[in-house]
Amino acid sequence: MTLPDPLLIVPANAQAALLSPPEAPKAKTEDTGPTLQEAIERNQALTEKIDALNEVLAKPLGEILADREKSEEAAAAWDRFGAMWMLSQRAMRRVALDLAAQQGVSEEEVVARAMAHANAVLNGADEVDLGGTIAPAQMAHIARHRAFLRKQFRTG
Repeated sequence: MTLPDPLLIVPANAQAALLSPPEAPKAKTEDTGPTLQEAIERNQALTEKIDALNEVLAKPLGEILADREKSEEAAAAWDRFGAMWMLSQRAMRRVALDLAAQQGVSEEEVVARAMAHANAVLNGADEVDLGGTIAPAQMAHIARHRAFLRKQFRTG
């Protein structure tokens, strides 16, 4: 009679006896690990990360917190600007639709005209400042983002 390699001692406890036998240790496959070049590259990447962290940690805590506060203030300012822009867009749309209804012009025609004007501005054909209500900086800002905005106002 031969005994199996892993011995299993079953406790007297009936529930514990239902446990599966421990697995035999798996034969280790030969793992050569990373190559010297891979190890050097990984070491360089980790060194860069540590240097970046040390640079941040070298700052006084007050300066780190001030940078964070400035970022939060800037984010809040952009959020308020976005809310103001959405409010003005909604108000102007409502005015345009009310005036169009008074003249018997459909909402579809108003939207089509708005799209035509937007495309004229994006294509540089309409550089009118609407009686000074559009600042030159706003027109320059639109010009910087023309490629992105064209995608938003593409018709059909």
